[in-house]
Amino acid sequence: MSESMKVLLVDDEDDFRELLGKRLVKRGLEVSTAGSGEAGLAQAQGGGFDVVVLDVKMPGMDGLEVLRRLRKIAPDTEVILLTGHANMEVAVEGMDLGAFDYLMKPVAINELLYKIQDATARRRLRQGRPA
Repeated sequence: MSESMKVLLVDDEDDFRELLGKRLVKRGLEVSTAGSGEAGLAQAQGGGFDVVVLDVKMPGMDGLEVLRRLRKIAPDTEVILLTGHANMEVAVEGMDLGAFDYLMKPVAINELLYKIQDATARRRLRQGRPA
């Protein structure tokens, strides 16, 4: 990938969000973080993210509602859902709403990185940009 991948990490667990953000930055990604669905949507409003990594289970606005709203404000941004609960219904609903994929927590950093790379490539190809 020529230009760096821009990722928004939305998770209400501060320690998890900070650690994952640092690990992704070490691997060359541009990472912004948000601790709630509302804060994530506010950041996504500005656009420019290739991928949003989104926790499904958050207090207040959950990840599926964030995904629904993201589709309206940033339709070409890819979304990877993270869930700590093996709930296939939620995963299927997320995919129906247009998520790129979903991963179970705790997530292996390399697995997440590959998903982010694939999602970014798909987004850039759709936009006619080099992957």
